[in-house]
Amino acid sequence: MRRVFAVLLLAGLAAGCAASKDPEAVAQNDPYEQTNRAIFDFNMKVDKAVAKPVAKFYNHAVPTFARNGLHNFLANLDKPVTLGNDALQANGPRFGETLGRFTVNSTLGVGGLVDVATMMGIPDHSEDFGQTLGTWGVGEGPYVVVPFMGPDPPRDMAGDVVDIFMDPLTYIRFHGSDTWYAVRSGVAVLDLRARNVDSLDQIERTSIDFYATTRSLYRQYRNAEIRNGAPETGDLDTPDF
Repeated sequence: MRRVFAVLLLAGLAAGCAASKDPEAVAQNDPYEQTNRAIFDFNMKVDKAVAKPVAKFYNHAVPTFARNGLHNFLANLDKPVTLGNDALQANGPRFGETLGRFTVNSTLGVGGLVDVATMMGIPDHSEDFGQTLGTWGVGEGPYVVVPFMGPDPPRDMAGDVVDIFMDPLTYIRFHGSDTWYAVRSGVAVLDLRARNVDSLDQIERTSIDFYATTRSLYRQYRNAEIRNGAPETGDLDTPDF
C-alpha cells in the first residue's frame, strides 16, 4: 500500500528531525517517531480533506471499465522500470515475464489499455530500485515518513530517485511534456487512492494505533516484495499486528 499519500514531486526530508528516546521506537528502528507521527497526522488530514473525497467521487463518476483501462495504461508505462530492475536483480524468468507483458499489452492491448497479457496467463509483478537494493542486501535504514508521500525510508527514497532516471519517458521532451508528466503523476495518485478506499478505511477502523499499524504493514509489504512473495526464512524485526 506504498505511496498512498504520494504527490506530483518528491518531497525532501525535513531538516533537524528530533530523535525519540522511547526504547520501543528505537527497537522498531524508528528513531524519529515523534516527528514521523506529526507528519503522519498531517498526511492523514490532507488525505481526508482532499485525496479521499476526490477518490470516492472518481469511483462514483467514472465507469469501472474506464477506471480499469486507465489503471492498465499506467501500469504498462511503469514496465520499463520494472524491466530494468529485473535485469539489475539478475532475475531472468521475471525479466522475461515483464518483457512479454510489456510487448503484448503495448501492441495487442492498445498501448496497455487492455491487459491482454493477464488473459494469456503471463504473470504480473512490479519492481523498483528500492527492491533491487534490498535484494542485494542493502538495509532499509531508519523509518521515515515524508510529507504527502507517507513511508519512505532512505533505501526506498534513493530507489525512487533512481527509478526516475530509469524511466525512458524521463528523457523524452515534447511540447507540453511537463504537463504530461504532472498529469501522469497526479492520475497515478488518484488511481492508487481510489483502488484502496475501502481497504484503508478497514485498516483504520480496526487499528488501535494506526501509525504503528501502518509502519508494520509497510515493512511487511516491502519485505514481501523484496522476497518476490517467497516465504520468510528468518524473523523480521517488526511486530505482528
